[in-house]
Amino acid sequence: MSTNSAPVAWLTQESYNRLKSELEHLSGPGRTEIVARIEQARSEGDLKENGGYHAAKEEQGKAEARIRQLTHLLNNAHVGEAPADNGVVEPGMMVSAKIAGDVENFLLGSREVAGDTDIDVYSEKSPLGAAIQGKKAGDTVTYAAPNGRQITVEILSATPYAG
Repeated sequence: MSTNSAPVAWLTQESYNRLKSELEHLSGPGRTEIVARIEQARSEGDLKENGGYHAAKEEQGKAEARIRQLTHLLNNAHVGEAPADNGVVEPGMMVSAKIAGDVENFLLGSREVAGDTDIDVYSEKSPLGAAIQGKKAGDTVTYAAPNGRQITVEILSATPYAG
């Protein structure tokens, strides 16, 4: 359960299962493989000039960071079916919007839901995401970008992400 009032990530069951498998691999066999590479490189001598050792230690740091990220995400995620196809913008929806005059299509929610696709993703916690939540086709809203500029957004459509 989340201890803060920030919205939790929405994940499909498929995304949750994929991320859980990644976490299990990184926490078990993945960790073991990295530790073995570190030990192998350590046995090669002087650690100051041992590129293999430093590369393995860096990989270990990245893997541990990913383990922390996945653990937090999975512990705080809302897992379930895609949101209702009611045209209302909410996490898990593909949104088509005219932003500052340009039409953009993106997923509102977590990058993890989109997986390896090249879909643009905006967090519901971002200024844009917060501004458009609860809106529907035809609604126009203005929000303050991080640089202070006021940006106008017109919602064209919102449909559940089919991933």
